[in-house]
Amino acid sequence: MESKTYAIDQKFMVGTGDQLFDYIADCLNEFKKEQDLLNKSLPLGFTFSFPCRQKSLKSGKLTTWTKGFKASGVEGQDVVELLNEACKRKGVAIDVIALVNDTTGTLMSCAYSDHNTYVGLILGTGTNACYMEDVNKVGTWAGDGNARETIVNMEWGAFGDNGVLDDIRTEYDFNVDRTSLNQGKQLYEKMISGMYLGEISRQVMVKLVQAKLLFNGVSSTKLDTANSFETRFLTDIENDDSNNGMVVTEILNKLDLNPSIDDIMLVRAVCHSVAKRAARLAVAGLAAVTKKVHRENRPEVTIGIDGTLYKKHPLFKKEMEEMMKQLVPGVKVNFMLSEDGSGKGAALIAAVACRLHNNKAH
Repeated sequence: MESKTYAIDQKFMVGTGDQLFDYIADCLNEFKKEQDLLNKSLPLGFTFSFPCRQKSLKSGKLTTWTKGFKASGVEGQDVVELLNEACKRKGVAIDVIALVNDTTGTLMSCAYSDHNTYVGLILGTGTNACYMEDVNKVGTWAGDGNARETIVNMEWGAFGDNGVLDDIRTEYDFNVDRTSLNQGKQLYEKMISGMYLGEISRQVMVKLVQAKLLFNGVSSTKLDTANSFETRFLTDIENDDSNNGMVVTEILNKLDLNPSIDDIMLVRAVCHSVAKRAARLAVAGLAAVTKKVHRENRPEVTIGIDGTLYKKHPLFKKEMEEMMKQLVPGVKVNFMLSEDGSGKGAALIAAVACRLHNNKAH
Protein backbone atom coordinates (compact mmCIF):
# COMPACT_ATOMS: atom_id res chain seq x y z
CA MET A 1 0.00 0.00 0.00
CA GLU A 2 1.27 3.44 -0.97
CA SER A 3 -0.14 6.26 1.12
CA LYS A 4 0.25 9.94 1.87
CA THR A 5 -1.48 12.25 4.33
CA TYR A 6 -2.58 15.74 3.40
CA ALA A 7 -3.52 18.25 6.11
CA ILE A 8 -6.73 20.22 5.61
CA ASP A 9 -6.26 23.88 6.43
CA GLN A 10 -8.84 25.67 8.58
CA LYS A 11 -9.73 27.94 5.64
CA PHE A 12 -10.98 24.92 3.68
CA MET A 13 -12.89 23.53 6.70
CA VAL A 14 -14.98 26.69 7.09
CA GLY A 15 -14.85 28.12 3.54
CA THR A 16 -17.02 27.06 0.60
CA GLY A 17 -17.77 23.51 -0.46
CA ASP A 18 -16.16 24.14 -3.86
CA GLN A 19 -12.93 25.24 -2.19
CA LEU A 20 -12.87 22.13 0.02
CA PHE A 21 -13.55 19.63 -2.77
CA ASP A 22 -11.20 21.42 -5.18
CA TYR A 23 -8.46 21.01 -2.59
CA ILE A 24 -9.24 17.28 -2.26
CA ALA A 25 -9.10 16.97 -6.07
CA ASP A 26 -5.72 18.75 -6.08
CA CYS A 27 -4.42 16.28 -3.47
CA LEU A 28 -5.63 13.32 -5.55
CA ASN A 29 -3.98 14.77 -8.63
CA GLU A 30 -0.69 15.31 -6.82
CA PHE A 31 -0.73 11.75 -5.48
CA LYS A 32 -1.48 10.29 -8.90
CA LYS A 33 1.39 12.31 -10.34
CA GLU A 34 3.79 11.02 -7.68
CA GLN A 35 2.71 7.43 -8.45
CA ASP A 36 3.03 7.99 -12.21
CA LEU A 37 -0.70 7.36 -12.72
CA LEU A 38 -1.78 10.68 -14.21
CA ASN A 39 -3.02 9.16 -17.46
CA LYS A 40 -4.93 6.31 -15.84
CA SER A 41 -8.52 6.61 -14.59
CA LEU A 42 -8.69 5.02 -11.15
CA PRO A 43 -11.62 3.66 -9.13
CA LEU A 44 -11.90 5.42 -5.77
CA GLY A 45 -13.23 4.43 -2.39
CA PHE A 46 -14.23 7.76 -0.83
CA THR A 47 -14.04 7.80 2.97
CA PHE A 48 -16.27 10.58 4.25
CA SER A 49 -16.52 10.51 8.03
CA PHE A 50 -19.57 12.70 8.51
CA PRO A 51 -23.29 11.87 8.91
CA CYS A 52 -24.83 11.10 5.52
CA ARG A 53 -28.14 9.82 4.23
CA GLN A 54 -26.79 7.15 1.91
CA LYS A 55 -29.08 5.91 -0.87
CA SER A 56 -26.58 3.67 -2.64
CA LEU A 57 -22.95 2.59 -2.52
CA LYS A 58 -21.87 5.63 -4.54
CA SER A 59 -24.32 8.30 -3.41
CA GLY A 60 -24.87 10.07 -0.09
CA LYS A 61 -26.14 13.45 1.07
CA LEU A 62 -24.40 15.17 3.98
CA THR A 63 -26.83 15.54 6.88
CA THR A 64 -24.72 17.82 9.05
CA TRP A 65 -21.08 18.80 9.46
CA THR A 66 -19.22 17.75 12.63
CA LYS A 67 -15.66 17.95 14.04
CA GLY A 68 -15.14 21.63 13.31
CA PHE A 69 -16.12 21.54 9.61
CA LYS A 70 -18.60 24.15 8.37
CA ALA A 71 -17.91 24.44 4.61
CA SER A 72 -20.89 26.15 2.99
CA GLY A 73 -23.09 24.66 0.29
CA VAL A 74 -22.44 21.01 1.23
CA GLU A 75 -25.12 20.06 3.76
CA GLY A 76 -28.01 18.40 1.95
CA GLN A 77 -25.89 17.79 -1.14
CA ASP A 78 -24.54 14.52 -2.62
CA VAL A 79 -20.85 14.56 -1.62
CA VAL A 80 -19.92 12.06 -4.34
CA GLU A 81 -21.31 14.44 -6.96
CA LEU A 82 -19.41 17.34 -5.39
CA LEU A 83 -16.15 15.37 -5.53
CA ASN A 84 -16.80 14.23 -9.11
CA GLU A 85 -17.50 17.83 -10.18
CA ALA A 86 -14.31 19.05 -8.49
CA CYS A 87 -12.28 16.33 -10.24
CA LYS A 88 -13.77 17.40 -13.59
CA ARG A 89 -12.88 21.03 -12.90
CA LYS A 90 -9.33 20.02 -12.03
CA GLY A 91 -8.95 17.43 -14.80
CA VAL A 92 -8.44 14.50 -12.42
CA ALA A 93 -9.33 11.09 -13.88
CA ILE A 94 -11.17 9.47 -10.95
CA ASP A 95 -14.27 7.25 -10.76
CA VAL A 96 -15.85 7.21 -7.30
CA ILE A 97 -16.97 3.59 -6.86
CA ALA A 98 -17.94 3.63 -3.17
CA LEU A 99 -18.81 6.17 -0.49
CA VAL A 100 -17.70 4.80 2.87
CA ASN A 101 -17.89 6.07 6.43
CA ASP A 102 -14.60 5.70 8.33
CA THR A 103 -16.19 3.32 10.84
CA THR A 104 -17.32 1.06 8.00
CA GLY A 105 -13.86 1.15 6.47
CA THR A 106 -12.34 0.21 9.82
CA LEU A 107 -14.70 -2.74 10.25
CA MET A 108 -13.95 -3.96 6.73
CA SER A 109 -10.18 -3.64 7.04
CA CYS A 110 -10.17 -5.67 10.27
CA ALA A 111 -12.70 -8.24 8.99
CA TYR A 112 -10.32 -8.91 6.11
CA SER A 113 -7.91 -10.58 8.56
CA ASP A 114 -10.31 -11.50 11.40
CA HIS A 115 -13.71 -12.83 10.34
CA ASN A 116 -15.06 -12.37 13.89
CA THR A 117 -15.10 -8.60 13.38
CA TYR A 118 -18.68 -7.39 13.74
CA VAL A 119 -18.11 -3.88 15.16
CA GLY A 120 -16.08 -0.91 13.95
CA LEU A 121 -15.10 2.01 16.19
CA ILE A 122 -13.43 5.36 15.60
CA LEU A 123 -11.76 7.06 18.56
CA GLY A 124 -9.90 10.06 17.22
CA THR A 125 -10.82 13.66 16.55
CA GLY A 126 -14.42 12.44 16.61
CA THR A 127 -16.03 9.15 17.58
CA ASN A 128 -18.46 6.82 15.84
CA ALA A 129 -19.33 3.14 15.61
CA CYS A 130 -20.92 0.68 13.22
CA TYR A 131 -21.95 -2.96 13.40
CA MET A 132 -23.18 -5.90 11.31
CA GLU A 133 -26.96 -6.30 11.28
CA ASP A 134 -29.46 -8.67 9.63
CA VAL A 135 -31.14 -6.82 6.78
CA ASN A 136 -34.59 -7.98 7.94
CA LYS A 137 -34.06 -5.85 11.07
CA VAL A 138 -33.14 -2.72 9.08
CA GLY A 139 -36.34 -0.84 8.31
CA THR A 140 -34.68 1.45 5.77
CA TRP A 141 -33.01 -1.37 3.81
CA ALA A 142 -33.75 -1.09 0.09
CA GLY A 143 -30.71 -2.86 -1.30
CA ASP A 144 -29.92 -6.27 -2.81
CA GLY A 145 -32.69 -8.75 -2.06
CA ASN A 146 -30.14 -11.55 -1.71
CA ALA A 147 -28.15 -9.81 1.03
CA ARG A 148 -28.43 -11.29 4.53
CA GLU A 149 -26.45 -8.69 6.47
CA THR A 150 -25.43 -5.08 6.08
CA ILE A 151 -23.27 -2.65 8.03
CA VAL A 152 -25.20 -0.06 10.04
CA ASN A 153 -23.41 3.23 10.60
CA MET A 154 -24.69 4.36 14.00
CA GLU A 155 -23.45 7.97 14.04
CA TRP A 156 -23.37 7.47 17.79
CA GLY A 157 -21.62 10.79 18.39
CA ALA A 158 -25.13 12.28 18.30
CA PHE A 159 -26.32 10.09 21.18
CA GLY A 160 -27.64 12.44 23.87
CA ASP A 161 -28.74 15.20 21.50
CA ASN A 162 -32.30 14.60 22.76
CA GLY A 163 -31.27 15.21 26.38
CA VAL A 164 -30.89 11.63 27.63
CA LEU A 165 -27.28 12.24 28.73
CA ASP A 166 -27.96 15.49 30.57
CA ASP A 167 -27.93 13.78 33.97
CA ILE A 168 -24.28 12.76 33.55
CA ARG A 169 -23.03 15.83 31.67
CA THR A 170 -20.97 18.19 33.81
CA GLU A 171 -20.80 21.98 33.78
CA TYR A 172 -17.64 21.60 31.68
CA ASP A 173 -19.52 19.57 29.07
CA PHE A 174 -22.22 22.22 28.86
CA ASN A 175 -19.58 24.96 28.50
CA VAL A 176 -17.73 23.07 25.74
CA ASP A 177 -20.99 22.61 23.85
CA ARG A 178 -21.98 26.27 24.19
CA THR A 179 -18.72 27.41 22.57
CA SER A 180 -18.73 24.81 19.77
CA LEU A 181 -19.60 25.35 16.10
CA ASN A 182 -22.46 22.81 16.31
CA GLN A 183 -24.13 23.71 19.61
CA GLY A 184 -26.57 21.10 20.89
CA LYS A 185 -25.25 18.40 18.55
CA GLN A 186 -22.83 15.45 18.89
CA LEU A 187 -23.08 15.57 22.70
CA TYR A 188 -21.77 12.02 23.27
CA GLU A 189 -18.83 12.79 20.98
CA LYS A 190 -18.08 15.95 22.94
CA MET A 191 -17.52 13.87 26.09
CA ILE A 192 -15.28 11.30 24.43
CA SER A 193 -13.35 12.42 21.37
CA GLY A 194 -9.97 14.02 20.89
CA MET A 195 -11.36 17.30 19.61
CA TYR A 196 -12.79 18.11 23.05
CA LEU A 197 -10.81 16.36 25.82
CA GLY A 198 -8.13 19.06 25.99
CA GLU A 199 -10.74 21.80 26.32
CA ILE A 200 -12.61 19.87 29.04
CA SER A 201 -9.34 19.52 30.96
CA ARG A 202 -8.59 23.23 30.54
CA GLN A 203 -12.00 24.22 31.87
CA VAL A 204 -11.54 21.99 34.92
CA MET A 205 -8.16 23.61 35.58
CA VAL A 206 -9.60 27.13 35.25
CA LYS A 207 -12.29 26.21 37.81
CA LEU A 208 -9.60 24.92 40.19
CA VAL A 209 -7.62 28.14 39.77
CA GLN A 210 -10.72 30.19 40.57
CA ALA A 211 -11.18 28.09 43.72
CA LYS A 212 -7.53 28.83 44.58
CA LEU A 213 -6.71 25.10 44.51
CA LEU A 214 -4.28 25.36 41.56
CA PHE A 215 -1.38 27.69 40.71
CA ASN A 216 -2.02 29.65 43.94
CA GLY A 217 -5.18 30.99 42.36
CA VAL A 218 -3.26 32.80 39.60
CA SER A 219 -4.08 31.88 35.99
CA SER A 220 -2.52 33.08 32.73
CA THR A 221 -3.91 34.65 29.58
CA LYS A 222 -3.04 31.51 27.63
CA LEU A 223 -4.73 29.15 30.10
CA ASP A 224 -7.82 31.37 30.02
CA THR A 225 -7.91 31.12 26.20
CA ALA A 226 -10.31 28.51 24.79
CA ASN A 227 -8.68 25.43 23.21
CA SER A 228 -5.18 26.46 24.35
CA PHE A 229 -4.75 23.14 26.17
CA GLU A 230 -4.50 20.57 23.37
CA THR A 231 -5.68 16.98 23.67
CA ARG A 232 -2.21 15.73 22.74
CA PHE A 233 -1.07 17.21 26.06
CA LEU A 234 -3.18 14.58 27.85
CA THR A 235 -1.26 11.84 26.05
CA ASP A 236 2.12 13.46 26.80
CA ILE A 237 1.22 13.92 30.47
CA GLU A 238 -0.03 10.33 30.81
CA ASN A 239 3.24 9.11 29.29
CA ASP A 240 5.34 11.24 31.67
CA ASP A 241 6.80 8.79 34.20
CA SER A 242 9.36 11.20 35.68
CA ASN A 243 9.20 11.85 39.44
CA ASN A 244 9.29 15.62 39.04
CA GLY A 245 6.72 15.82 36.23
CA MET A 246 9.16 17.28 33.72
CA VAL A 247 6.78 16.96 30.75
CA VAL A 248 3.89 18.49 32.70
CA THR A 249 6.13 21.42 33.66
CA GLU A 250 7.20 22.00 30.05
CA ILE A 251 3.59 22.03 28.86
CA LEU A 252 2.47 24.41 31.60
CA ASN A 253 5.48 26.67 31.01
CA LYS A 254 4.27 27.10 27.42
CA LEU A 255 1.03 28.41 28.91
CA ASP A 256 3.02 30.90 31.02
CA LEU A 257 2.52 28.93 34.23
CA ASN A 258 5.12 27.90 36.81
CA PRO A 259 3.71 24.86 38.63
CA SER A 260 4.67 23.52 42.02
CA ILE A 261 4.91 19.78 42.67
CA ASP A 262 1.36 19.88 44.06
CA ASP A 263 0.17 21.67 40.91
CA ILE A 264 1.81 19.01 38.74
CA MET A 265 0.09 16.21 40.67
CA LEU A 266 -3.28 17.93 40.39
CA VAL A 267 -2.95 18.59 36.64
CA ARG A 268 -1.98 14.95 36.15
CA ALA A 269 -5.08 13.87 38.09
CA VAL A 270 -7.33 16.13 36.01
CA CYS A 271 -5.99 14.84 32.68
CA HIS A 272 -6.14 11.23 33.87
CA SER A 273 -9.75 11.59 35.05
CA VAL A 274 -10.96 13.25 31.84
CA ALA A 275 -9.34 10.52 29.70
CA LYS A 276 -10.58 7.71 31.98
CA ARG A 277 -14.14 9.00 31.81
CA ALA A 278 -13.92 9.19 28.00
CA ALA A 279 -12.67 5.59 27.74
CA ARG A 280 -15.42 4.32 30.04
CA LEU A 281 -18.15 6.23 28.21
CA ALA A 282 -16.93 4.75 24.92
CA VAL A 283 -17.09 1.23 26.39
CA ALA A 284 -20.61 1.85 27.70
CA GLY A 285 -21.71 2.29 24.08
CA LEU A 286 -19.57 -0.60 22.86
CA ALA A 287 -20.98 -2.95 25.50
CA ALA A 288 -24.52 -2.30 24.26
CA VAL A 289 -23.47 -2.95 20.65
CA THR A 290 -21.54 -6.09 21.64
CA LYS A 291 -24.60 -7.52 23.40
CA LYS A 292 -26.59 -6.91 20.22
CA VAL A 293 -24.20 -8.68 17.82
CA HIS A 294 -23.21 -11.54 20.16
CA ARG A 295 -24.98 -14.84 19.46
CA GLU A 296 -24.50 -18.53 20.21
CA ASN A 297 -22.83 -19.05 16.84
CA ARG A 298 -20.59 -16.04 17.51
CA PRO A 299 -18.59 -17.00 20.62
CA GLU A 300 -16.10 -14.22 19.91
CA VAL A 301 -16.66 -10.61 18.92
CA THR A 302 -13.79 -8.58 17.53
CA ILE A 303 -14.05 -4.79 17.55
CA GLY A 304 -11.93 -3.06 14.92
CA ILE A 305 -10.66 0.30 16.19
CA ASP A 306 -9.00 3.21 14.42
CA GLY A 307 -8.19 6.75 15.54
CA THR A 308 -5.28 8.62 17.08
CA LEU A 309 -6.86 8.84 20.55
CA TYR A 310 -7.01 5.05 20.90
CA LYS A 311 -3.65 4.56 19.22
CA LYS A 312 -1.65 7.13 21.15
CA HIS A 313 -3.20 7.60 24.59
CA PRO A 314 -1.75 4.89 26.87
CA LEU A 315 -4.81 4.65 29.12
CA PHE A 316 -7.53 3.88 26.60
CA LYS A 317 -6.80 0.28 25.58
CA LYS A 318 -6.30 -1.02 29.12
CA GLU A 319 -9.25 0.88 30.57
CA MET A 320 -11.56 -0.22 27.77
CA GLU A 321 -10.59 -3.89 28.04
CA GLU A 322 -11.14 -3.92 31.80
CA MET A 323 -14.51 -2.17 31.58
CA MET A 324 -15.71 -4.44 28.79
CA LYS A 325 -15.12 -7.49 31.00
CA GLN A 326 -17.30 -5.90 33.69
CA LEU A 327 -20.11 -4.80 31.39
CA VAL A 328 -20.24 -7.87 29.11
CA PRO A 329 -19.12 -10.78 31.32
CA GLY A 330 -18.84 -14.18 29.67
CA VAL A 331 -18.33 -12.83 26.16
CA LYS A 332 -14.86 -13.01 24.61
CA VAL A 333 -14.26 -9.55 23.16
CA ASN A 334 -11.11 -8.69 21.22
CA PHE A 335 -9.94 -5.17 20.43
CA MET A 336 -8.11 -5.03 17.11
CA LEU A 337 -6.13 -1.95 16.13
CA SER A 338 -6.61 -1.02 12.50
CA GLU A 339 -3.80 0.76 10.71
CA ASP A 340 -5.39 3.32 8.39
CA GLY A 341 -8.57 1.28 8.58
CA SER A 342 -10.72 3.92 6.97
CA GLY A 343 -8.48 4.18 3.90
CA LYS A 344 -7.72 0.49 3.53
CA GLY A 345 -11.33 -0.49 4.17
CA ALA A 346 -12.60 1.94 1.55
CA ALA A 347 -10.11 0.49 -0.93
CA LEU A 348 -11.33 -3.05 -0.15
CA ILE A 349 -14.97 -2.03 -0.64
CA ALA A 350 -14.11 -0.29 -3.92
CA ALA A 351 -12.22 -3.39 -5.08
CA VAL A 352 -15.19 -5.67 -4.32
CA ALA A 353 -17.57 -3.24 -6.05
CA CYS A 354 -15.31 -3.19 -9.13
CA ARG A 355 -15.21 -6.97 -9.23
CA LEU A 356 -19.01 -7.27 -8.94
CA HIS A 357 -19.46 -4.64 -11.66
CA ASN A 358 -17.02 -6.42 -13.98
CA ASN A 359 -18.66 -9.80 -13.36
CA LYS A 360 -22.08 -8.37 -14.26
CA ALA A 361 -20.62 -6.75 -17.37
CA HIS A 362 -19.33 -10.13 -18.53
